[in-house]
Amino acid sequence: MKFLAQPAGALTGEIRVPGDKSMSHRSVMLGSLAEGVTRVHGFLEGEDALATVAAFRAMGVRIEGPTNGELTIHGVGLRGLRAPEGPLDMGNSGTSMRLLSGLLAGQTFDSTLVGDGSLMKRPMGRVITPLEKMGASISSAEEGRPPLHIKGGRTLTGIHYDLPIASAQVKSCVLLAGLIADGKTSVTEPGPTRDHTERMLRGFGYTVEYTAGVISVEGGGCLQAADIDIPADISSAAFFLVGASIAPGSDLLLKHVGMNPTRTGVLNILQLMGADIEIIDPREVGGEPVADLRVRHAPLKGINIPEEFVPLAIDEFPALFIAAACAEGTTVLSGAEELRVKESDRIASMAKGLTDLGIVNHPTPDGIVIEGGSMGTATVETFDDHRIAMSFAIASLRSTGPISILDCDHVATSFPGFAELANGVGLKLDYQ
Repeated sequence: MKFLAQPAGALTGEIRVPGDKSMSHRSVMLGSLAEGVTRVHGFLEGEDALATVAAFRAMGVRIEGPTNGELTIHGVGLRGLRAPEGPLDMGNSGTSMRLLSGLLAGQTFDSTLVGDGSLMKRPMGRVITPLEKMGASISSAEEGRPPLHIKGGRTLTGIHYDLPIASAQVKSCVLLAGLIADGKTSVTEPGPTRDHTERMLRGFGYTVEYTAGVISVEGGGCLQAADIDIPADISSAAFFLVGASIAPGSDLLLKHVGMNPTRTGVLNILQLMGADIEIIDPREVGGEPVADLRVRHAPLKGINIPEEFVPLAIDEFPALFIAAACAEGTTVLSGAEELRVKESDRIASMAKGLTDLGIVNHPTPDGIVIEGGSMGTATVETFDDHRIAMSFAIASLRSTGPISILDCDHVATSFPGFAELANGVGLKLDYQ
């Protein structure tokens, strides 16, 4: 699939973007390992989350749905998974592969994790290292890349692990392995990262301790089935937050957006740039904060992005790069080397597309410097990365001509129906 994004006017109206992808993954994983029947509402029916559903079905878990975001999971308990008949295909989902590595490391059976062409190039050494310290046996391709072959029948022992860089996926992998390990497993993170795993574990009745930046679980407990209500994904909302901020005349309401404080870096950064974002009716649903967000056009200015916001907005930077391209002055990002190992090298991918559109930018090993300017017309590559595709679709709101966006199939991994929803509020996006 490719997009042809024509210059458009304002973004107006009211929408609710699909459910949070991080929470959708975790709801399936923990619901499958719980005792009893878990019901999930607001589940993201994107390809990444569906890959997680398929994996647990392959391991003997009965899962009904999803139908209109509703999912019913008949849990089998922490030790109830069965050996799959073949490799577990994670598609494009790095979250699925990294978190499942932790859950599978202490199972009684052997397992193999594979993915699509993009995922098979992504490094998994950051999860292999702590799991091997716990006693897991994992073999991989060169430089820690998939496929991951996980040997069953290993006894895991709890460890204390200091994360070398802030990463919610690595933290969650270690904590999930700790559910099956002997003793206490604890993780120290150098900076705050999304805490959906910890919140959801508590929602399933599992004790999680947090003291001075150290998160701990004791192995051998029990997860109890729960009802999970998943809010709209702030990572998906980010494209519209940026779009309405940069397009003159915009006035857009985003409904029921997840406002977890470990995920709201995109709001902090946009507001520092001068964005007009109003937080309406903040409330809590199922242990997670949510709110409606009203965003109106405002002139943006370039900033030095505070490094403390980087782990709180790591998935939203492709969209934020478009905001920087439309801002007056220079935006500087540093401390974001994690962007180099996402679905694509997002620094390089965005830098190339911005250059093609006439925006001056200077990539660095851990970030980028972007000079605000006028965007022209170009054909841009996505490098099979869903967030790159959607970011350049939003860029058309300020381009002087059409933007042709190649290889957009992966948009469905995180945001099924993106084009239709975007067109409904003012974008001019053709797709074929």
